[in-house]
Amino acid sequence: MKSENIIQLFPATGDARSLQGLYLAHDLRNRASEGGPFVYSNYVTSLDGRIAIPHPSRPGLTVPAAIANDRDWRLFQELAIQADILFTSGRYLRDYADGRAQEILRVYEDEQFADLATWRSEHGLSPQPDLAVISASLNFPVPEALTTAGRRVWIITVENADKDRVRALQDKANVLVAGEMKVEGDKLVQSLGDRGYRLMYNATGPKVLHMLLASGRLDRLYLTFANRILGGDPFATIVDGDTLEPPVNFKLDALYLDPLGLDGLGQLFAAYEKA
Repeated sequence: MKSENIIQLFPATGDARSLQGLYLAHDLRNRASEGGPFVYSNYVTSLDGRIAIPHPSRPGLTVPAAIANDRDWRLFQELAIQADILFTSGRYLRDYADGRAQEILRVYEDEQFADLATWRSEHGLSPQPDLAVISASLNFPVPEALTTAGRRVWIITVENADKDRVRALQDKANVLVAGEMKVEGDKLVQSLGDRGYRLMYNATGPKVLHMLLASGRLDRLYLTFANRILGGDPFATIVDGDTLEPPVNFKLDALYLDPLGLDGLGQLFAAYEKA
């Protein structure tokens, strides 16, 4: 993977940057230390707003193969490796248990990410960020592989969750209630913040992003705009839910052109800060 030739468009310097280390340089851990919990998220999207389309061989949606790419995945890893805890979903754990989902962090399986494992160690962090699994149904197992190397798994659920499922999951994970009928963003972030987590990376889909936005708990948003239009129905875009009233405002913090992405078609890497 060629790492050079990322062009900084905003702030408008026109400087050439390296892909490797591009998002590490955003120093998110320092941002989190300045106040309370800091929550950020990241998506790759087509130009027509699609982050997921029907899976070709099984029910459900998946990231389109036409826009998924190694260069965006490198930056996903740079964001994930900085976190204290990652937000994920019950669906991810079901897919993981069935062998259909890869480990969110790949830095221990691929030599090209070895620098990220070193970065985490040099910053005095545990080998892996902890996991927060957001689910009301609790219809998933906790795979043994996700609790290795001292990683803690938190199940974030609701007051009316199935008590038998709660008891079954408590053997492998810590269960937190963050809402009565549905998980609420403010309670989720505050509960984890009270337990010492400061930097939280949302790696889930559009419904959880809506929850975080509606509660005012998303501080930073990363988007990769792949230069392709996909079409098709159904599909998912970055947020799914009721109209946000008032709308949630963001300001562009950084914008980069990756002319080598998608085999030379190109893509944009954007970072937005909550206004």
